[in-house]
Amino acid sequence: MRAVGVSQYGPVENLQPRKVPRPAQPTGRQIWVQVKAVSVNPIDIKVRNGTYDDAPDYYDRVKPLTQESPNLHIMGYDGAGVVVETGPDVKSIKPGDEIFYLGSPVLQGSYAEEQIVDERHASHKPSSLDFVQAAAMPLTYGTAYESLADRLEIKKGENAGILIINGGGGMGSIASQIARRVLQLPVVITTASRPETEQFSRKMGATHVVNHREDIVRQIRELDLPAGVPLKYAFITSRTEQYLAPIADILAPFGKVCSIVQAKFDMYGTQFMSKSLTFAWCWLGSGAYHGYENDRQEKHHEWYEELGRLVDEGVVKCHLTQRLRLTAEGIREAHRRVESGTTVGKIALGVDEPGDGEAFR
Repeated sequence: MRAVGVSQYGPVENLQPRKVPRPAQPTGRQIWVQVKAVSVNPIDIKVRNGTYDDAPDYYDRVKPLTQESPNLHIMGYDGAGVVVETGPDVKSIKPGDEIFYLGSPVLQGSYAEEQIVDERHASHKPSSLDFVQAAAMPLTYGTAYESLADRLEIKKGENAGILIINGGGGMGSIASQIARRVLQLPVVITTASRPETEQFSRKMGATHVVNHREDIVRQIRELDLPAGVPLKYAFITSRTEQYLAPIADILAPFGKVCSIVQAKFDMYGTQFMSKSLTFAWCWLGSGAYHGYENDRQEKHHEWYEELGRLVDEGVVKCHLTQRLRLTAEGIREAHRRVESGTTVGKIALGVDEPGDGEAFR
């Protein structure tokens, strides 16, 4: 089969198409997927660069991908496609089903014609979305939902507000929708610095937007927020160390902060201790990466099934903003755009999108 990956980590030009062996027969709860679309996320960029540091032993874990045949690390952690075959223990998905899914950070990814994924990280594709739209959803939705519902422990309909850093990005835009439309928080403040990102963030669910290039503490204190609604939560999707002190200044006592961005920082001199604030990390792959099997194994599958229903009902909207053809050059271009740090929403690629070149070549 055809695939796109790197044999050596580094610049975007290292992404190359190659013929590789087809996946092995699925076992257990594995699903063999014919890939129709993928999306590109910041993790793809960091892994390709050789700078991914969310787990200190990450490159030791994936070393066999580049040092053993076929000597190619195939990235891609979001995908959508058609099920070819299932393992004997698969419960709810069958051959021929159209699915969207989350790939493993330590196995071969979705930049390939075919892929093996785990049923517990997959679900039926929303009928109202095409493959490219569906491929934009799993990583951001799963991470945002786990951050807000599991790590921050926000209750549906809670009388509280949340601050989401970088509301115009792929993660922030889906987190805004979860906070406002799924968990039904009355106040969802996001940050954005350009007219287009502010407009997009409001469309995605923000009730208020402040500029992260200016003093966010002053701006939030000047907002006409509803009386009696404490700002209890914060979700950081960009530059953790930059936002800790200002977040601690504006959060209510006993509030909670969750970040998905690795960083070095010092809480000394902030209001974290005086307010008894809680800080948590969220890495969507924690359970699978560390072999931890007691943390509700089916939760991602359940979340994605619910996501499909919410999308089809119009409660949650797809945050895809850019579409490309799924070729080697298309993947390189998607990497360049994400790496620029100026993208709004998500970028995804499909085998049937218009453009030059054969898929995965």
